[in-house]
Amino acid sequence: MALVVQKFGGSSVADAEAIRRVARRVAATKQAGHDVVVVVSAMGDTTDELLDLAAQVTEEAPAREMDILLTAGERISMSLLAMAVNELGVPARSFTGQQAGLRTDTRYGKASIVAIGPERITSVLAEGGVAIVAGFQGVNELNDVTTLGRGGSDTTAVALAAALEADVCEIYTDVDGVFTADPRIVPAARKVHRMTYEETLDLAANGAKVLHLRAVEFARRYGVVLHVRSSFSDKEGTWITDAPAVPGQEENMEQPIISGVAHDRSQGKITVVDLPDVPGIAARLFEVVAEVGANIDMIVQNVSTHSTGKTDISFTLPEADCRDVLRALDANAEALGFSEYRFDDQIGKLSLVGAGMRSHPGISAKLFRSLHEAGINIEMISTSEIRVSVVTRIEVLDAAVRAVHTAFELDAAETEAVVYGGTGR
Repeated sequence: MALVVQKFGGSSVADAEAIRRVARRVAATKQAGHDVVVVVSAMGDTTDELLDLAAQVTEEAPAREMDILLTAGERISMSLLAMAVNELGVPARSFTGQQAGLRTDTRYGKASIVAIGPERITSVLAEGGVAIVAGFQGVNELNDVTTLGRGGSDTTAVALAAALEADVCEIYTDVDGVFTADPRIVPAARKVHRMTYEETLDLAANGAKVLHLRAVEFARRYGVVLHVRSSFSDKEGTWITDAPAVPGQEENMEQPIISGVAHDRSQGKITVVDLPDVPGIAARLFEVVAEVGANIDMIVQNVSTHSTGKTDISFTLPEADCRDVLRALDANAEALGFSEYRFDDQIGKLSLVGAGMRSHPGISAKLFRSLHEAGINIEMISTSEIRVSVVTRIEVLDAAVRAVHTAFELDAAETEAVVYGGTGR
């Protein structure tokens, strides 16, 4: 008997029939003799609909009130799924994040989990029941509801799996696992049977939507074995672990050179023009950025094309953080001494990821050649040991992904990837 944590995304619980289908899978896992804890996201597009409602009543919603509003979606899912599981003769109880013992810090909208006290969960398991937990949420020291950021249900599931010492955390989505590229853009993408935490982190950090970045970080830190699979089929998915082998999996003698091609169309680029070219100017600029809590991705510094003794610094960041950063730059323009800034939200990022890059020269050259042959211009470049990322125009991003995927011979020979739900979660 194993302890299994199962997480179901919004597309998996999109309507009543989908909830009944998930309930049958949960019940089957329990009837097979396993202890089961389930984490659910909000149904379908519920979170987006709640955001739209808030936008209709205010331009600047208080962060605390937004968290209270957005946690409603997961509460609906958890209670409906508990009803459906009970209907199948399997006892189930639903819990909010607060009831499940998830304690967070006080950053509304982007809270981090600081402690878990899952006593109510373990009590239900001891009684032979299934515990169903609302993802994406917790409670802070002020006893206020908090949210973990978009995609936070993955983090809830992995954190609970770590706290409960689960044997596996199954992440259910609308595709059959982690693919070499988004199958909505590259139908010939191949499923990856096994990945390391490191490779998965780089894919998640660079736009792959199947797993949330913080969830993978949590899994790596606590050694939680992840199994990414579809709630719409019974196929084996993608195992994510640094363990030497997974039962039932063939062990490759060598890892593949490239694990996948990720893309991100949700970033913006800010260029700060004519900064004084003096020691410490970059530190002062990014201190201003850090004060508003923005996460920087790529950075490029060049000698100014306008003035001697000046420098231009360009950086990319999540588009959601851009407004706050631009306001901070306005407030600190005189102190920083720049002449202007430019904002560009029509960029896309492509990332080539693979642990095999460490021992195979020529990867960057092949990447750049494939983009050149496809007529795609590169604006920025960033590298790590197992990743090369480039920024290009957003209108050619899909074509760039397909060109690179083909150039590195990642296309499947015969079958096309199946997208069951259409949302990627």
